[in-house]
This record gives sequence, structure tokens and C-alpha cells, in this order.
Amino acid sequence: MAEMFERFIDSTGLAKLFEADDWWKTLIMYAIIGVLVYLAVVKKFEPLLLLPIAFGMFLANLPGAELMHSEFFFDEYYLKNGVFDPALYQASDFYMKDGELHVKMTTMIKEVINHGGLVDILYLGVKLGIYPSLIFLGVGAMTDFSPLIANPKSLFLGAASQLGVFAAFFFALFLGFAPEEAAAIGIIGGADGPTAIMVTKELAPQLLGAIAIAAYSYMALIPMIQPPFMRLLTTKKERSIVMKPARAVSKLEQVVFPIIVTLLVVLIVPDAAPLVGFLMLGNLFRVSGVTERLSKAAQNELCNIVTIFLGVSVGATASASNFLDEKTLYIIALGLCAFIISTIGGLLLGKFMCWATKGQINPLIGSAGVSAVPMAARVAQDEGRKANPANFLLMHAMGPNVAGVIGSAVAAGVFLMWFAN
Repeated sequence: MAEMFERFIDSTGLAKLFEADDWWKTLIMYAIIGVLVYLAVVKKFEPLLLLPIAFGMFLANLPGAELMHSEFFFDEYYLKNGVFDPALYQASDFYMKDGELHVKMTTMIKEVINHGGLVDILYLGVKLGIYPSLIFLGVGAMTDFSPLIANPKSLFLGAASQLGVFAAFFFALFLGFAPEEAAAIGIIGGADGPTAIMVTKELAPQLLGAIAIAAYSYMALIPMIQPPFMRLLTTKKERSIVMKPARAVSKLEQVVFPIIVTLLVVLIVPDAAPLVGFLMLGNLFRVSGVTERLSKAAQNELCNIVTIFLGVSVGATASASNFLDEKTLYIIALGLCAFIISTIGGLLLGKFMCWATKGQINPLIGSAGVSAVPMAARVAQDEGRKANPANFLLMHAMGPNVAGVIGSAVAAGVFLMWFAN
């Protein structure tokens, strides 16, 4: 009886927690999870994603639960000193790339199905690139591109706001990150969570937890990050500028726009096709007038379900062993720099356009070029109203805002073209 009781005690999660040498890291992770839950529930910062991510982290750090095995998704699990174990795997389970042996995706899927936990299976949607594209389908169905169509100059503001992406990329290289890791870190500056996840799962999956948490946390903190720089780089006179109402956009323009954008972007950056293609398909559902049911499904049921799966599975990659290290601190710092520089890039081009048009463009809308829709546009609106209570910038800011969504997807495609092929 005593032996059975001892075995029971040894099998409990509490015993497994304290038998590890780095048990204190798990307790630190619980504190971090608590902060994320507080931001999501109390402060209501991006709760639809921060809450699933936080709980996914919680599930991954429950001792003995074995819901997530991140090692299943890395070559090192299958390869030992560059040689696979023939007793477990066949030669057809691997392939050669750049003179190195890599495991095939089908082998990973087999391992997950045979030995994985629940969250491992959900994570396949991230690994295969399914969830980010489906999220973009929903975003496209919820997005009105009319402000961008009415004012095509907004595209330049969306492009300028990708400055932080490439600045953070070079900063990360300087700090010693591999080019693939630097690209994944840089994309945080695009202020687009699904895009960051898409790039990271392809180029640096070992950093996915830290990058996803940094990206969504900073997106949630945009109302705190952007205003100081908006006030620093613009005068009250510039912030008070009232822009003329945009022209009406025809139904034909709305329908043709997603088709033309998809064609042009993919002709230039083919690797952007999964994100841009699904973004524009969702928008076509919205504007065509004949697929209302599909549009509503993409906006609601599909987007909500995928958001849960994406948040939980991405959060589960942040186990104590791979999250609490020096790289995570660098990623958090670089992500903040990327957001700030992206904001500054959009504002500076906004100031130039204000000067070039003799005061017809309020430079605040440049800050909305980061693709956090519609939060960045609302921040521009709020700052404009503080300078001039009669100002209404929201629709004007939505142009650069949705242009930023396209810009971040293109930037992601560029990094994938450079490093994934």
C-alpha cells in the first residue's frame, strides 16, 4: 500500500514540477501568464487573442500534462548528429537541402498523430500555414478598402510604415541572430499577428512563442506606444488639419480592387500569395453582393474558431524551457523598436505629404500605416480630435491602415522569398 501511495505521489503534477532543476522557471511563466490574463480581461487589450494565447501558455507549462511537444516540430528530434535512426524512420522520411538532412512534413504529421497531445494536433494548423491565411480571410471580409481606393496615396503611407520591419531585421542581425530569426523578429513591426506567425513558423519556429506574444502585446498597447511620438513629430497646427471628405467609390471599383491587388502583388512577390490571396478573397465575399452568407461566416464563425485554435496552439509553444532565455528579452526589445520605427516612418512621410499638398493631408494618418486594424486608425482619430474637436480623421486614417495590412503581407513575402526557398 505504501508503495502504491508513493507511486501516486511521484506521478502527480506537483512532484513533476519540483523534480526538475529549473522548476522556478515554470513559476515565472505563471507570473507572465497572469500579466497577460490581466491585460486581456481587466484592461481589455486584444482579449480575443491574448486570452487564448495566455491559456495556451498555461497548458504548455502544466507539469505532467504533456499536451504539447514542441520537439516534434524540429529536425533535431528526428536527427542525431545528422543521421536518422533507421530503426524508427525510413530514408523516405527525410530529404536533403543545402547539404543538410531535414525531416519531411509528412513525418512530423505522422509523429504528432501517433504520439502527440491535443495541442500538438491543433498546432499542425500553424505549422502547415492554415490558420494565418484563414484569419486573413476573415480580416478581408471585415475590411472596407474604400478609403484606400478613394485615396491611393495611402499605399505609400502603408509602405513607409514597414520601415520598422526592416530596421528591426538589421538590428537583430547586429545582435547576432541568424538571418532567418532576424526576419521573423523584424516582421513584428508590421503590427500584424497572423503575418508574424506565418513568417516565424516557416523561418524560426523555435521563436514562435516569444514573437507571437510580443506582436500581440504591442498591438494591444498601440494606444500607449504611438501618441507620444505622434505629438513629438507633428505640430498642433498639423494635427488640427481637417481633410476633405473622400470621394464615393463605385461598386465596380470595389469588386475589381481585390482581384487586381492579388494579381499585382503575387506577380511581384509570389510568396505573399497565401496571405494576400485570402485577404482579398474575404474582401471579395464582402463587396460582391452575392455571397453574404460566406462573408458573414468568414467574419464570425470561421474567424472565431480559427482564432481560438491559433491562440491556444501558438501560446503552447512558450514553455518555460524555450521562452525564458536571453533571446526572448532581445525579441521584446526589438519588437518595441520595430513598432516605434514603423510609427515614425508613417508620420514622417505624412509630414512630407502634408508639405507637398500645402496642408491638405493631416500627417497623423501616417501613423495608421501599421496594420493593426482598426486600432491604429482610432488612435490617429483620437489625437486629431484632441488638437481640433471638430476633426474627424477615422475614415482618412483607414486608408493607410488597410494599406498597412497589404504592406505587412508583402514584407512577409519578401522575407519568405529571401530565406525560405
